[in-house]
Amino acid sequence: MTYVVTVEIRIPEGAPELDGLHRVGASALLEQGFASVAGIEGADGMEMDLFDVAVAVHPGGAILKVMVAAPSLEFAEEAVGSVSEEVLERSELLAEWTVESSEVQLHTDAARESLEAADGPGAPPSDPQARRAHHTAKPDTADETDGEAQDHEAAFRALAPRLRSFTPAVFGVAEEASAPPEEESAEAEGGIPGITPEKAELAAGSLVYGAEVLIDELYDDVQALAEEDTTVSECQGHLWHLDQLPSRHAAQYNELFARRFLVTAIALTTRFTDGSFRRLGCLAEELVLKLLLEQAHVTLDLHGLLDDEVAAALGRFAGEVYEDMDFAWLQDEGGEGAGGEGVATLGFGTWFTPFDDARYVHPYALDEMPETGVPDTAEN
Repeated sequence: MTYVVTVEIRIPEGAPELDGLHRVGASALLEQGFASVAGIEGADGMEMDLFDVAVAVHPGGAILKVMVAAPSLEFAEEAVGSVSEEVLERSELLAEWTVESSEVQLHTDAARESLEAADGPGAPPSDPQARRAHHTAKPDTADETDGEAQDHEAAFRALAPRLRSFTPAVFGVAEEASAPPEEESAEAEGGIPGITPEKAELAAGSLVYGAEVLIDELYDDVQALAEEDTTVSECQGHLWHLDQLPSRHAAQYNELFARRFLVTAIALTTRFTDGSFRRLGCLAEELVLKLLLEQAHVTLDLHGLLDDEVAAALGRFAGEVYEDMDFAWLQDEGGEGAGGEGVATLGFGTWFTPFDDARYVHPYALDEMPETGVPDTAEN
């Protein structure tokens, strides 16, 4: 069975945080280290195939997403953790880094539902398309107690502090010094309802939770394309998100594109949560954010928590992070010129190109010119 193992790696205690240059270097060392791993052998001669590794380095260490085929979840976690330690030991510059955890992260609500309903009348459908409809259908909250609803809300709000790059003001919460009088606080600029800190926390927590779901499901999309060796336009299997990207380029969304898009999602959400985010780096990051916002809305709606104030908070967040909405022209089905001048600069070959020299794009996804005489393996 294929598992996605999340590995948390930390820099030595007391060491200074990594700056941008050191993060790029560490990412390269980790990617090279795993590239040299042909396979993994564990206890009793059990073997495991390593399919892919995505690396996201932050100031305090790195997060790895390792896709492997293993006989059991426990074996996958233990073996990937051991290999990660070996990769660090082999590199003189990373030898003192430590592996904090190696685990397959499950979405607890979905996992609990599946386990409780296994082989029973309430078992989720085996067909991927039907299962997706099952999990994304809005539940009947009529029988949900107030306590259960409050538990869901508290769980999401508890995740909010992890979104370190953004203050409550980004979600529309007024600064205390400039807060409107109580009788006027029902409306903010443009008629948007006043946003309380509690609702902003709910919106922020949904983005943190949504990022985990989005990344896991993008991994599934990569695997679906890899197994069929095809593109999104011809894929017969189930896709979570890649089929939601602009359909005009669906024939170019192959496995390589999917890997680059996944790494972009990991890099962007890492910057959101480690405090280093400044601006979106490329058009692909704009599309990742669109998917993340949609995931946050769906997640909140599923639990009956998407009211007007929370929706407004997510809208304010989007308005602060997006610099423009030119990428929306890509959804127009009218042809290459449908968006006029706006879409003219959004050619498929520029999706992973930094908007300017000051923007960050993960090295794995970065557009590069092919060497002379070497076939171009990147999409352009």
